[in-house]
Amino acid sequence: MRRSSVLLLGVSLLASAALPALAQPAATPQARNRDAPAAAQPVSGPLVLYTSQLEPDAAATVEAFRKLHPAVTVEWIRGGTNQIMPRLRAEIAAGAPRADVLLLADSLTFEGLKAEGLLRPSPDVALGNTPAERHDPDRTYFGTKLLTTGIVMNTRAPFTPRVWADLLRPEARNMTAMPSPAVSGAAAIHVQTLAQAPGLGWDYLGKLGEAGVQPRGGNGAVMQSVAGGERAFGIVVDYMPIREAAKGAPVRFIVPEDGVSAVTEPAAILRSSRNPQAAVAFISFLLSKEGQQLAASQGFLPADPTIAPPAGFPDPRTIRVLPLDAARAAAEADASLRRFNQLVGQ
Repeated sequence: MRRSSVLLLGVSLLASAALPALAQPAATPQARNRDAPAAAQPVSGPLVLYTSQLEPDAAATVEAFRKLHPAVTVEWIRGGTNQIMPRLRAEIAAGAPRADVLLLADSLTFEGLKAEGLLRPSPDVALGNTPAERHDPDRTYFGTKLLTTGIVMNTRAPFTPRVWADLLRPEARNMTAMPSPAVSGAAAIHVQTLAQAPGLGWDYLGKLGEAGVQPRGGNGAVMQSVAGGERAFGIVVDYMPIREAAKGAPVRFIVPEDGVSAVTEPAAILRSSRNPQAAVAFISFLLSKEGQQLAASQGFLPADPTIAPPAGFPDPRTIRVLPLDAARAAAEADASLRRFNQLVGQ
């Protein structure tokens, strides 16, 4: 999901004054073990993180990492993916990319960087208990959490949807809102995931357009329309209705039985990284038990299904995540957006 926050320079968190970068030994077989704890790998020196996390989440993530690796100096810079990427592109064009690690919203961004050969294959990242399908098969980027897209319903809606096809029922006609895939990265991935899904595909998306689905801005606008009763149903990222329901809003989040799309907020190491050992340790921390518990405490569904989800979230072991061929989706992104806009009359 893209965020439109103004780009902020993150605070440099210094372990101590002028710590020299130390040469690191090659990764051992133990370090390559998917269950190897991040703390077992001694690293030091400067590390630069570019991230689209919210500022409090980024600060907490960096601080938790540095408790395990106090000899690493972390500088972090945050902004929406649509702000971070132009900055990174300008640095690459100038021959001086600063970032070691990228932690951004969606896999399509990383597929583009991977196709250009800008990402470091990193089999030395420890996966913890996160499923292999959460990550790039070539290990150039790694999913760190799940932001699923399902159905939000107003509690006074005429029925409770169970599957995606229920939004085609006559009672739902002209009563469903969704974020525009031109605005929301999660919505763009949702459209392409459904387009690739057997039994749904472009046929379903066409019928959804005929049923009067209304794209409107981002996920927040969809939440407003459903919570306010303007629309009975919405297609939206999970944490918004779950958090709003906990505050007393008349909404409920539904995980369709036939599966959900997911943004995995991947992390990757740039091939140009000047401290790949510390970068590996950082991503290994994100995927470790401690890192996944931190993600859950921040209100997100962890990528590790053995970690308890935040209050109000479904058990991740009960959620069917629909597969997405990210490379295909990246190649077809522009054509898919045009086709969707034609189907819904945008």
